[in-house]
Amino acid sequence: MPRMLDVSDEVRAEIGDEEAARLLAGESAPGSYDCTSCRTPGDSEQERTSTVLFIGDETAVLAFAHATCLPSQVVQVTEEQLQGAVRSIGAVGGEPQQPLPPQHTQQPPQAQQPSSLVPEQAVLGVTSGLVLIQNELHPALVVEPTAPVARPGTFGSGDDFLPLLIEQGFMPMTELAAVPPVLHGWSVLLAAGQLHAVLQPNPNGGRPVAWWQAHQPLQVTDGWRAAANKHQQVLMFSAPVGSIGRQPREDLMRDALDKAAANGKLVSAALPLAGI
Repeated sequence: MPRMLDVSDEVRAEIGDEEAARLLAGESAPGSYDCTSCRTPGDSEQERTSTVLFIGDETAVLAFAHATCLPSQVVQVTEEQLQGAVRSIGAVGGEPQQPLPPQHTQQPPQAQQPSSLVPEQAVLGVTSGLVLIQNELHPALVVEPTAPVARPGTFGSGDDFLPLLIEQGFMPMTELAAVPPVLHGWSVLLAAGQLHAVLQPNPNGGRPVAWWQAHQPLQVTDGWRAAANKHQQVLMFSAPVGSIGRQPREDLMRDALDKAAANGKLVSAALPLAGI
């Protein structure tokens, strides 16, 4: 039976017209699936479904999502990230399979690999949590380096972390009174319901590249993931080293965000979701 699949031109170019035709005809696409974004059941015979192709260095994985959750797209990831998704989804080498739901646990604050904006001595700490703005809960990521960040190619004791982000389009905040504007070209990468990376535009054009990526996929709570799928975006807050700290509870994290904003040490943006 034909499937109600969305196969973007970008995905078609990667998998070929023959495989795209097989998908649309229902020969190689599952009827029912677990949406790889919201992790709830979907049915490609009854509702519009997006094909999402993740490409690593040697492996490709084709997954499925509600069209209302994610558009059909191609996302470039590292082979390590892709293998983590493969273990969760159960699909190897581009063969479409029904994804497997991950375990859901609270994500603790974790120090991660440095981004392209951060020198070797600085590591980004990334914490997930829900933030209340205008009486509505929003999924948030709080990013704080472990050391001052110098502008690439310069030396000295200054901290250019916030100026570098402002140059990329992040907005300074003096209070958390409203949702920050969307920063187009940037996105938050969820794979199999887990947090994998924050993506930024590729300066050379083409697919986005990782600004920050997790050593291992980070678990997020059901509430965080539900809010992300509801809003189709994640709020990212960034502050210089020593401004937020590793807060064990969301209320303490909010207090630290409010204090950083009042001190002029907070920038933010709303980043759209990308995912598998």
